[in-house]
Amino acid sequence: MSHSTVPRSSAEASTPVKEPVVSGGATRSREKQGSGNLSLRLRFKRDRTLILMTLPAVVLVLVFNYLPILGNVVAFQDYDPYVSDNGIVSMLHSPFVGLDNFQRIFEDSAFWNAVQNTLVLFFVQLVLFFPIPILLALLINSVVRPRVRAVAQAVLYLPHFFSWVLVIAVFQQMFGGAGMLSQLLRQHGYDGLNIMTDPNTFPFLITAQSVWKDAGWGIIVFLAALASVSPDLYEAAAMDGAGRWRRMWHVTLPALRPVIALLLVLRVGDALTVGFEQILLQRDGVGTGAGEVLDTFVWWNGVRNQDFGYAAAAGLIKGVVSIGLVLAANKAAHLMGEQGVYKK
Repeated sequence: MSHSTVPRSSAEASTPVKEPVVSGGATRSREKQGSGNLSLRLRFKRDRTLILMTLPAVVLVLVFNYLPILGNVVAFQDYDPYVSDNGIVSMLHSPFVGLDNFQRIFEDSAFWNAVQNTLVLFFVQLVLFFPIPILLALLINSVVRPRVRAVAQAVLYLPHFFSWVLVIAVFQQMFGGAGMLSQLLRQHGYDGLNIMTDPNTFPFLITAQSVWKDAGWGIIVFLAALASVSPDLYEAAAMDGAGRWRRMWHVTLPALRPVIALLLVLRVGDALTVGFEQILLQRDGVGTGAGEVLDTFVWWNGVRNQDFGYAAAAGLIKGVVSIGLVLAANKAAHLMGEQGVYKK
């Protein structure tokens, strides 16, 4: 009877043990299923630190953004704030008028003039203002020297900290009736220009002011997106013979496309808000025919004319239309393969 010369324990130790191979996707799937099976109490215990960190921000949003929504009931009332010192008591004792305020709005030519001016300003800013931060970010990103890039970014971002009063004062000194441009023209025998009070150029004036003040903020957003692009992609494209323009078209712009889609959806949703303070400061200079937008219309009727129910109805219409624009723009982003503000 023959026996093996290798001890049994040694033979078993020398035999390779095959471990089950689990793919990363399956492991992540089990982890996801395990986290999904956790009870609410366990998930709260696990994430209590993050919840406590976000709690102050949530409270601020509830107090200043969602609780005031209850005040929209004023749009259906002939609201009188002088009934009581307490605003809630005044709402409870103001007479209910149903849809009368909305009927007055739809019959008011001043409201439709404000809607027209708002849409004109939105389209002009969308065409002339929205692409500028993208182009400037691409230009700054192409600069080789880091110090030059930092100085250019700081110079372009600085006007963002200026108030609209200062911005309009600077433009008044440059393009007003007694501004530098008018004085230069008069010195050479031409008539002076007063662009600040010209209704025909008012949309372009508003857009130019917005570009000078806020383009730097948009540059930061797009530069942050460009920083996430792997240099290996540029190197691979260069090895394939792609020049600078083709690398920008096939590498840089696809990396920016999700951010562009997100900001475009938000900009469309904010279409009816084109800058209250900026336009209010210049409204009287160009007249209500060109300078009245929805925000100034609401302010003038609510604060100046004390017609709070009428102004609240106009503001409520603006909010509902803005929500519809966000949903439509986000749906368009989904059709183009982008996430937008929220996923499908």
